Amino acid sequence: MIKKTGIISLVAMLLCLTAAAQKERYKIGLIDLMLLKRQKLSAIPLAKELNADGLEVDMGGLGNRPTFDNKLLTDSIRQQYLETAKEKGIELFSLAMTGYYSQSFCGRETYLRTVEDCIKTMQLMGIKIAFLPMGIACDLTQNGSIRDSVVSRLKVAGKMAEAAGVVIAIETSLSAKGEKRLLKDIQSPAIKIYFNFSNPLKAGRNLYKEMKRLGRDNIAMIHATNKDSLWLENDPEIDLYRVKKILDRMNWRGWLVVERSRDAKQPTNVRYNYAANVAYLKKFFQ
Repeated sequence: MIKKTGIISLVAMLLCLTAAAQKERYKIGLIDLMLLKRQKLSAIPLAKELNADGLEVDMGGLGNRPTFDNKLLTDSIRQQYLETAKEKGIELFSLAMTGYYSQSFCGRETYLRTVEDCIKTMQLMGIKIAFLPMGIACDLTQNGSIRDSVVSRLKVAGKMAEAAGVVIAIETSLSAKGEKRLLKDIQSPAIKIYFNFSNPLKAGRNLYKEMKRLGRDNIAMIHATNKDSLWLENDPEIDLYRVKKILDRMNWRGWLVVERSRDAKQPTNVRYNYAANVAYLKKFFQ
């Protein structure tokens, strides 16, 4: 007969194993840009302090430059990042080309160089996913006439990413159906979607149905927050229990990244907002 203490120990061990498996399956990330530390080394210890598992690092400003203001191509700076991340136990999981939120990926003459620089930096740092927002200028919902340019350029970027063994995660304003059609036109396994909770919600679409329609294999990462105004735990538009149930059934695994959902009363209080949202995501997913 198994003693009661033995049963308790067995249950405790199983719970620990389950928690470890969940932590490996779902990881919670922060963004240096949103922490107000764009390409600043201090973003790494801050991510650790806020109990995140990893950090998305920005490629730097773009503006009128031919490419990003990317300091990570400097050997000494890059080495500092890699050493600090290892020391703090923070995974550098993504490089972000956020300059394309305001600049035009579909119209910029030097777009090829920007993608090349991003992929080169990824290879040097061992990062497997890049973030590329389509931004205002390449919003296919507002301007369908630019679709051919978007598709042709993403085909080129996709081939470059395939050759390097990395993935470029794009964010668009399209519905899940529209994004699947876009990916079909691009025809590259190296181009996937960076799904953002706030996009379907602000467009009046069903968040949960959109995730299911898009499907596991098309989602590279997830921006797991909504527009600024409320913390995730106070947001009536998002049911994280339901989100996790869908992702579990899809057998999806990857990074859930905290972008916004900042309290309107203290929007610039980084520690206050991001510590709360990281903790809430970990409560559900880990």
